[in-house]
Amino acid sequence: MRHILAIDQGTTSSRAIVFDQDMVPVASAQEEFTQHFPASGWVEHNPADLWSTTAGTCRAAIERAGLTPDEIAAIGITNQRETVVLWDRETGKPIYNAIVWQDRRTSNRCAELKAAGHEPMITAKTGLLLDPYFSATKLAWILDTVEGARADAEAGKLAFGTVDSFLIWRLTGARQHVTDATNAARTMLYNIHQGSWDAEICALLNIPLSLLPEVKDCAADFGMARGDLFGREIPILGVAGDQQAATVGQACFEPGMLKSTYGTGCFALLNTGDRAVTSTNRLLTTIAYQFDGKPTYALEGSIFIAGAVVQWLRDGLKIIRHATETQPLAAAADPAQELYLVPAFTGLGAPYWDADCRGAIYGLTRASGPAEFARAALESVAFQTRDLWEAMQGDWGADQAQAVLRVDGGMSASDWSMQFLSDMLGAPVDRPKVLETTALGAAWLAGQRAGIYPDQAGFAANWALEQRFEPQMDTDTRTRRYAGWQDAVQRTLSRGA
Repeated sequence: MRHILAIDQGTTSSRAIVFDQDMVPVASAQEEFTQHFPASGWVEHNPADLWSTTAGTCRAAIERAGLTPDEIAAIGITNQRETVVLWDRETGKPIYNAIVWQDRRTSNRCAELKAAGHEPMITAKTGLLLDPYFSATKLAWILDTVEGARADAEAGKLAFGTVDSFLIWRLTGARQHVTDATNAARTMLYNIHQGSWDAEICALLNIPLSLLPEVKDCAADFGMARGDLFGREIPILGVAGDQQAATVGQACFEPGMLKSTYGTGCFALLNTGDRAVTSTNRLLTTIAYQFDGKPTYALEGSIFIAGAVVQWLRDGLKIIRHATETQPLAAAADPAQELYLVPAFTGLGAPYWDADCRGAIYGLTRASGPAEFARAALESVAFQTRDLWEAMQGDWGADQAQAVLRVDGGMSASDWSMQFLSDMLGAPVDRPKVLETTALGAAWLAGQRAGIYPDQAGFAANWALEQRFEPQMDTDTRTRRYAGWQDAVQRTLSRGA
């Protein structure tokens, strides 16, 4: 039993990776699933797809590793955060599709709650802004919309969970209704200072407390996966939301350390230690991880569209067939054309928090083509990261923050993108040897709980640099390009922002 199975259930695909006793990935499996867009700004998943792709990739990864179930010591889970699933406790059947974190259908409800003056109370307790991004108003929407849902909820017949809770429920054969502190902290229902579900917020949204799962540390006993799934029961010993798992996987254990993950969206987390820093720049205060009942806090900046902009080039515009084509296209773009793409397909996240604005592109000419679009798409991710970098420096203090950004996720494999990111930040960007830091973080949580992986200090000592990108752009160009981005954003924001 010297291997760990890490489940990485993401927004567009489910993956399973088997790590050996040295925390090296030895086999993996991945499967995409369908995205559902029932209306403008609405995004849903079929929970059956989340479960089937997770179970299937787990079995495939173990088989590809050439292992028997007896050689898997534990399971670690990381997941897309804020996505809402509500299911029947008796049958296990979801009563509605999973409403995804990107979904903006509750923007009007959030605006009403803001107008009524509730946001300061919610922010003080949860560290979050009152935004449809988070789970709370999505859950309330299902209760208010699905026939019979509210009556069943009040009768204790339903269970709510973020994706980790739903998977654990299925994995354990309905024996465990649990989550971890990092996922709970993203629901907008959890008091991150008291470490408990907040009765006042639940009452405000008419959400019965009986719906909510038990909250545990990130490394804890989350139950046993069913023997009929893998050939024997396997303990689930680690859980963290994807961005917190990446923070752990990047070994950002010291206050001031900063990482940014480039998946469907982009998420930057700055470790602030045992101090929950209140942002004055519209960032989020959240839990980075929690051990032994003690939370470590972080400032977070959330960008809704990062890797998804490359998917748009592929699936929407159809100017590429594979994501790897964007880098050579961008490199071949006409440098005289400075296009700015603001990818507000589902609104803008931090630090703007405008749920109503939509994407736009500026600077088009008759000569603009696929290469210029590809470059603008990749550059938009760096510009948005610069927005977060500036806000974090303002909240935490530039003298306290480490002036190095650790990166991971699919887009971080692009040398062109990471070099432009370094140029735009005017700071070094460090890419680790293991880019699968989200899954690695989940694996380490489970592995150290199982007693086969080292403690924090030992894990941090294993972090290895693959490449450092140093800024090459001159200051004047950097300033001018970023000013162009800021102008494009201001033109895109909705009038109500």
